Amino acid sequence: MTVDATLTQAATPPGATTTPPSGAARPTGAAPPRGDAARRAELAAFLRSRRERITPEQVGLPRGARRRTPGLRREEVAHLGAVGVTWYTWLEQGRDIHVSPQVLDAVARALLLDRAERSHLFALAGAVDPVPGKECTGVSRALRQVLDQLAPFPAVIQNSRFDILAYNSTYGQLMCDLDALPEEDRNCMWLAFTHPQWRASVVDLDATMRVMAAKFRASMAEHVAEPAWKALVARLTEASPEFREIWAQHEVVRPVSSVKLFRHPRVGVLELTATSLWTGPNPGPKLLSYTPVDETSRERLEQLEKLALVPA
Repeated sequence: MTVDATLTQAATPPGATTTPPSGAARPTGAAPPRGDAARRAELAAFLRSRRERITPEQVGLPRGARRRTPGLRREEVAHLGAVGVTWYTWLEQGRDIHVSPQVLDAVARALLLDRAERSHLFALAGAVDPVPGKECTGVSRALRQVLDQLAPFPAVIQNSRFDILAYNSTYGQLMCDLDALPEEDRNCMWLAFTHPQWRASVVDLDATMRVMAAKFRASMAEHVAEPAWKALVARLTEASPEFREIWAQHEVVRPVSSVKLFRHPRVGVLELTATSLWTGPNPGPKLLSYTPVDETSRERLEQLEKLALVPA
């Protein structure tokens, strides 16, 4: 294997090994096994496609005036994952290198891979994922059925970053029309600080925003270096003066069950008890359900479900 002058073995990071560039590992002129070569080529193409789909803004980086590469640059991915630029370049070029699961984990996080994409990365690299399912972004069919059966009680699946992963029809109309929102905006933190209709539905908005920001900061302690978390903070900081003020106070609180008040424009005020049920290892995705405190709220939830099934 011939190595470019700018890509030397000295730059190979801990956890990665490479076949000697002189070809000493196999007879001169001998081709690598076809299966391995095809797998490395597929891995290289997959990494490029994931890198090119991510905008600098998504990971809190400036776009700059001279950007020609679609998405992120290779050195930006390496920086976000805290891996060597040279090594990551080799990986994207389909070179014959072998890396540790820890390095692959760093790349998966830098590229914001979901559970399916992460599994695909480890399969192509021929490695075992050390934390399979730890950051599950998918919702099983069985869990979606549970959500639907809870109606007219509003119910939603959230992860610790407040991303809305799935919800039933009642929750979808409780604070705004979630179906009408792009997926990247389906995050409770983002909606609480930026979405007019969502904000109008929360009776005690100021207290709610402060508690959410404090819960988010507590959860982020375990994810402080992850691009998706940093990107959401950067996005909120740019969009919301209220968030900037609250975030600067460094308040922390752990999640607790509580009674919440919502004001819906068509059914009126609902007094609901919020209950969290973990769907996996804590802290991970959770099922958050809202049950009525009184008969009036129960009747209004039933009205809301009818509205959700037959939109006005």
